[in-house]
Amino acid sequence: MVNPCTISRGVVLLASLTLACSVFAASDKVERGKYLVEEVAQCQMCHSPRVENGDYDKTKWLKGATLNLQPIQPVEKWHKSAPDLTPSGRLWTRWKEEGLAKFLETGTGPSGNHADPPMPTYKLSKDDAEAVVEYLKTLK
Repeated sequence: MVNPCTISRGVVLLASLTLACSVFAASDKVERGKYLVEEVAQCQMCHSPRVENGDYDKTKWLKGATLNLQPIQPVEKWHKSAPDLTPSGRLWTRWKEEGLAKFLETGTGPSGNHADPPMPTYKLSKDDAEAVVEYLKTLK
């Protein structure tokens, strides 16, 4: 006969391992999103303001910024600023997580339009788009 305490401990251990795996998986997803945002796409180049010496203002990481570049010739719909990508920004209010993920996957926003220049068009995999959104959710 199997001891009920052994079964109970086994269930608790299995539940603990399952929870730990999901926490690590979520953490891995955030880390992947951070890598994609900061190392691959380098979103901070346009979406984070700089301080006087040219370094990024870490207190306003991805909070939106005025662009320090412009085309030599006029470009239709060129934006002079980049929006706040953090959950406190208007973009999140308007697009929500699903809209941001869709934009990163398809290159179009919820209304079906592409981003205006100089924003490049991204077509990420669903997993990568979700990872980017998970990372952005961690920003204050």
